[in-house]
Amino acid sequence: MEKVNIGISESDRKSIAEGLARLLADTYTLYLKTHNFHWNVTGPMFRTLHIMFEEQYTELATAVDTIAERMRAIGHYAPGSYREFAKLSSIPEADGVPAAEDMIRQLVEAQETVVRTARSLFPAADKAADEATADLLTQRMQLHEKTAWMLRALLDNK
Repeated sequence: MEKVNIGISESDRKSIAEGLARLLADTYTLYLKTHNFHWNVTGPMFRTLHIMFEEQYTELATAVDTIAERMRAIGHYAPGSYREFAKLSSIPEADGVPAAEDMIRQLVEAQETVVRTARSLFPAADKAADEATADLLTQRMQLHEKTAWMLRALLDNK
């Protein structure tokens, strides 16, 4: 690969890429979990959840591409296998087919996990003055925080 000269040192780009790899793995794992729940949800909230989960996994499919392309733009390869994602992700897979409310709870936790992963990358991006990565992180955090809120609202029994 040609040398990358974008004003960010190789060591800083490597640190950022390692963080982005974790974010990519969490995002892809959340994509798989959400798609799985879309296929398998049942119960009185079926239609609402089926549609909501489809909207969410569709957005996540675009997000994984954006994150991977940022890694490539800073001169690093993106992980792309289940094995690599399993090592890097902090989101657990679902066991079996949970009840609809348990699906929602798992997705809230997974959305919040992605937010925490994104937030953890800011020191490396800030150190390198990598505004492009910081912008990507901010956008991802806003979306995942909003999605977690909307999912939590479905569990509000008041």
